[in-house]
Amino acid sequence: MKWAWRVGQILGIRVYIHATFVLLLAWVGLSGYLATRSLSGAAGGVLFMLALFACVLLHEFGHALTARRFGIATRDITLYPIGGLARLERMPDDPRQELWVALAGPAVNIAIVGLGLGWLAASGTLGGFAPLDWAQGSFLNRILAVNISLVLFNLLPAFPMDGGRVLRAMLAMRMEYTRATQTAATLGQAMALAFGLVGLFANPFLLFIAFFVWIGAGQEASMVQMKSALGGIPVERAMMTDFRVLPESTTLGEVVDLVLQGSQQDFPVEEGGHVIGMLTRKDMLTALAMQGREAAVSGVMRRDFQAVEAGDMLESGLRVLQTCGCQTVPVIRREALVGLLTSENVGDFLAIQAALDAARRTRSGRASPPSSIAWGARG
Repeated sequence: MKWAWRVGQILGIRVYIHATFVLLLAWVGLSGYLATRSLSGAAGGVLFMLALFACVLLHEFGHALTARRFGIATRDITLYPIGGLARLERMPDDPRQELWVALAGPAVNIAIVGLGLGWLAASGTLGGFAPLDWAQGSFLNRILAVNISLVLFNLLPAFPMDGGRVLRAMLAMRMEYTRATQTAATLGQAMALAFGLVGLFANPFLLFIAFFVWIGAGQEASMVQMKSALGGIPVERAMMTDFRVLPESTTLGEVVDLVLQGSQQDFPVEEGGHVIGMLTRKDMLTALAMQGREAAVSGVMRRDFQAVEAGDMLESGLRVLQTCGCQTVPVIRREALVGLLTSENVGDFLAIQAALDAARRTRSGRASPPSSIAWGARG
């Protein structure tokens, strides 16, 4: 993942922090030092920010672990200055499951608030509890205020935030999923505009939130439309069938010649009629720079590649492309290589299908008389 560092793995889920998150900590520490002229002030600000993002991380694990209960894995969780992001392999197909996954994050923050209030009650300090304010007051007071803010903000119906996903799930219980997504995305982008306007005059931080919501809503709507368009279509209809296969003894110099002669970037490697590896363009260039043209592909190819069956649905093939971190996936039928699936091929297939659908609609429109003439005939 670009500009992100892996900091560990918790419950089988990789956790990353984005480089900009480190800049945020540095800015908080510097601001604390300038305000108090002491290292303790700087350390206090950084410690509070780390505690805040620990709550954000727990929020994202609420989503991830609830999704796991429904058989959906989480690729990773990344912390950004504007919050966290848990990347699920897919969204639940059942709107009720999506509703539970969306509500799980805010539920974790509510649980944190409950535990904090319970601690205050047990220690006998609840009676003198100061008004919640995340900018001042005791450390616990500020943490509770932050968690309440996270709940209220995340439940705003601004898709793809949690509240927007709750809205989409509730709409999908009553209407077609694609239409529900488009409705939630439209409302989310409208709220993004509102965030942006408020951010221009009040809080510039809202501009970043507005950008995230606007882009996220558009991308989510496009993904759902693509999923709908791919439904019921087998991989073999969109796979590449004109491609070159490499024997294991091929040299990188020979691969370079093939790349320059055609448009193929990744090559399956076969032995005995079976695919035993994939040579990617990136791996080829890296090995070429280190080992030269005479190196054999057998020492460079990836042996832990993923493949899809020709009869699998194109939607599942695209999911494999997205999760494997590769550009090309071999397509097999009865253990024999019959094609290659690339994201470019899928995009071209969808573009061609859209053009054909438009042509059919145009021909259908020309075949029937205009509505004004039909009304005139009845008059």
